[in-house]
Amino acid sequence: MIIKQLSVFLENKTGSINDVTRILGAAGINMYAFSLAETADFGILRLIVSEVDRAAQVLRDERFAVRQTDVVCFTCPNRPGALAAVLDVLAREQVFIEYMYAFSEGATASVVIRPTDIAKCVETLGRNRGGLIDACTLG
Repeated sequence: MIIKQLSVFLENKTGSINDVTRILGAAGINMYAFSLAETADFGILRLIVSEVDRAAQVLRDERFAVRQTDVVCFTCPNRPGALAAVLDVLAREQVFIEYMYAFSEGATASVVIRPTDIAKCVETLGRNRGGLIDACTLG
């Protein structure tokens, strides 16, 4: 399922991620999943949250640079080789993945990917397997 992700650009200094989590917490916005990538000068915090538009606004109000991006989220069994099987299907169909992150709970893993062609990715996953999920089932 296609869902919205926030990308928050952070100064690479102690406490930057703390500020984001504190602001979202104070606004009552839940973080379902996140990934932090950094360089020497800045970081990119990618978030799946309970209220995307409101989260973007409260962060912008606090002078954070925020971008909304469409990503694909799907589930697969939380067992060795399951993710590889899904990624093999996408690779055979020439679906290029820019980045991905995942989390698991019990027998199921939830995977967030940013493909270059979202429509082709969703079509490929739908044709080859079920289990697409939407943002409301993440929490």
